[in-house]
Amino acid sequence: MAEAIRVEVAYVEPGRQFLQSLRLADGATVADAVAASDLRQQFPALDLEQGRFGIFSRPATAATRLHDGDRVEVYRPLIANPKEVRRQRAIRNAAPKA
Repeated sequence: MAEAIRVEVAYVEPGRQFLQSLRLADGATVADAVAASDLRQQFPALDLEQGRFGIFSRPATAATRLHDGDRVEVYRPLIANPKEVRRQRAIRNAAPKA
């Protein structure tokens, strides 16, 4: 019998969070953990095929193999490009004050 590993799947939206512990077969991937979780049922509008993932804040892909104790993090898509937001703020702050 294959050994089991324990992992968590985490996702956060403003005002709402999801955290689920799972037992998966050794050799499971990020995609396996997400599929085994209730994430799709809790957040049906979330596009997991285009999703970005991490393990303890380090970038991961759907094919990344998991280890016992890992926390799979599912990241929301960015609403705005952070570089563009900083650039626009710099332009506003550099404008002459009336």
